[in-house]
Amino acid sequence: MIKSIGVIGAGQMGGGIAHVAALAGFDVKLSDVNNDALKKAVETIGHNIDRQVQRGKVTEADKSAALGRIATGTDYAQFSDCDVVIEAATENETVKRDIFKKLVPHLKPAAIIATNTSSISITRLAASTDRPGRFIGMHFMNPVPLMQLVELIRGIATEEDTFKLVRDLAVKLGKTPAVAEDFPAFIVNRILLPMINEAVYTLYEGVGSVTAIDTAMKLGANHPMGPLELADFIGLDTCIAVMHVLYEGLSDSKYRPCPLLVKYVEAGWLGRKTKRGFYDYSTDTPVPTR
Repeated sequence: MIKSIGVIGAGQMGGGIAHVAALAGFDVKLSDVNNDALKKAVETIGHNIDRQVQRGKVTEADKSAALGRIATGTDYAQFSDCDVVIEAATENETVKRDIFKKLVPHLKPAAIIATNTSSISITRLAASTDRPGRFIGMHFMNPVPLMQLVELIRGIATEEDTFKLVRDLAVKLGKTPAVAEDFPAFIVNRILLPMINEAVYTLYEGVGSVTAIDTAMKLGANHPMGPLELADFIGLDTCIAVMHVLYEGLSDSKYRPCPLLVKYVEAGWLGRKTKRGFYDYSTDTPVPTR
């Protein structure tokens, strides 16, 4: 039975996972490389729960209790009593492997490791740990408190008991699990990222402007957000990382990252988090950069 949850990475995804876990009644240990990131994450969680209070989704007492369940620290030793640790670091396999190498010595034998990777092989990541049978992919959608889906991905060695425990955990967190096979980018990003990449090609080839492309998909396909606006929200560095995984993993030229997407990432224009991507976010109203 899972009672205590560790979360590695206090960014948008890790903070969101800590938020929903704490509200669901779990004790949460949140880790990051520096205390400033942890302080900012806890402030953001408090602010986001305030919005839920305003909408009548939770009470002030729920908020206080949830924040009281979150402990933070930079040392992996805090995970020694956790039943599951969810890694939510940057979408980089080398970074993730390094995290698992440092994490494993601090875990109790029965602890499960889950990774929030959106595209990287679960089997390969699991093999870099001492517990491939207790390793699983648990891919949350962004923003975590609002999005209902969690993709569950078994590696070749993932045990049935691990899968059942994590599936039950997803439900307790208020999420709907969808089971995906361990193929590059799983289900959501295998479909979503090529669409975003194609939207960037449409811009690159001059078929439409940023505004025209996003308007066309919002009004013509009933998408809540245009593909270029969504790319900025996800982060263009994450978008290109997933496209590389698809391109290298499936050896199909249709997954080649658009040269314009590459240029934006090279320029450091990564979207909302850098205040500039396909839109400029330095003012109250985002302005297309192309």
